[in-house]
Amino acid sequence: MKGTIQIHQVFCGSLEGNPLGDSSTRAVPIYLPPGYGETERRYPVMYFLHGFTGSGMQWLNTSPFTRNVPERLDSLIVAGTIPPTIGVFIDGWSSLGGSQWINSEGIGRYRDVVARDVVSWVDRTFKTVAKGGARALLGKSSGGYGALVISRFHPETFQHVGVHSGDAGFEYAYLNELPQAASALLKAGGVESWYRDFIARAQATKMRGDDHAVINMLCMSAAYSPKKGEPMNIELPIELPSGRMRIDVWNRWLVHDPVRFVAKHVDAYRKLKSLFIDCGTRDEFNLRWGARIISAELKAQNVEHVHEEFEDGHMGVNYRFERSMSWLGIRLEQPQ
Repeated sequence: MKGTIQIHQVFCGSLEGNPLGDSSTRAVPIYLPPGYGETERRYPVMYFLHGFTGSGMQWLNTSPFTRNVPERLDSLIVAGTIPPTIGVFIDGWSSLGGSQWINSEGIGRYRDVVARDVVSWVDRTFKTVAKGGARALLGKSSGGYGALVISRFHPETFQHVGVHSGDAGFEYAYLNELPQAASALLKAGGVESWYRDFIARAQATKMRGDDHAVINMLCMSAAYSPKKGEPMNIELPIELPSGRMRIDVWNRWLVHDPVRFVAKHVDAYRKLKSLFIDCGTRDEFNLRWGARIISAELKAQNVEHVHEEFEDGHMGVNYRFERSMSWLGIRLEQPQ
């Protein structure tokens, strides 16, 4: 790598007093391109949002025979494919495995962490081009979902957006896991007892494969259907012990579904200068269809964007960031 990585501890005031008691100070890796600091030059910035159960530090993980996203960003800059750019890898971890990057009464104000806390800290700390036209927001899976949510509320802050395999089309993405989660919760005797056992098991050994469906439903419930006074302050979209769908709660989830809110807030997406959306044709969570629905709606509303599919699944596809970074990077506003 020709550029450098710095790890900073960033205080996020938006997380002070969050309902899960998670830390408001986060480790945030920063990629600085070759030559940073040698002159007074300022740089555009790419912000990255990780997926469910991820963290900011996880972007630095290495895998045999391939490259992580910071390394891919570095190679694009060194090759001259895109201009020198700063990379910021934000941490959205919570005690439930994630945040969906939204402001939630059940998890915390993670949209504000991104759009307010981290952006203002980066512009104070580094030589940035402090304009929305010089900022890109990219994410995968729950991070892709977060990029759609945040750009809906803050199109002036991030005017270039990349969405990889983002959560969308909730009927396809979530419904098939609800019965699996309900079975585990029923066996454990409820939400709180399952969670206590899960944390103890995971810390002592590791997560089991069948844990994902349960912790995913608990996290999504905390994001989409929080309710104070309920166990863990969440309402589940499935009733126990009967297993009957709770349509009122499920409808609260659907309000947060991009296939529904993109059309209602299309004016926000029109303000973007670049919007890239992709998903694998074999995505195990059926997210291909949500991406297609969103793209069709954007086309119907004459919103310019790029929509691509590729032959792969949901896991191990961070190489697709090379495509979005290449496309978005040349569109970022450069210093005058």
